[in-house]
Amino acid sequence: MTRSTEFGATVSKGTRAAQPDVVVYRLRSDQTADPGPRVGLIVSKAVGNAVQRHRVSRRLRHAALAVLEDLDPSDRVVIRALPRSRDAVTPRLEQELRTALERIRQRTGAPS
Repeated sequence: MTRSTEFGATVSKGTRAAQPDVVVYRLRSDQTADPGPRVGLIVSKAVGNAVQRHRVSRRLRHAALAVLEDLDPSDRVVIRALPRSRDAVTPRLEQELRTALERIRQRTGAPS
């Protein structure tokens, strides 16, 4: 995701699931113009300095790539990094992302 309107709509209208290091928002989009799921990251200054934020972003992108195949093509997902994510390793972030997405699926009754 690149547009702030997409981020805003996903965060405000999407289903939220919190984990110790990340908060995940998911919204099913009815737009068919963009094929495939779209993922966006929010890594604020609360996470740390620029070097730490970029490190967290790289780890989150890697974790998101691992779960991309589990997402529906109409899914819009925003991953918000919490300050604790600064010390998290990629496998832990991936597991938290999978857990959060599974919780969202259970709440919304959406197929896997």
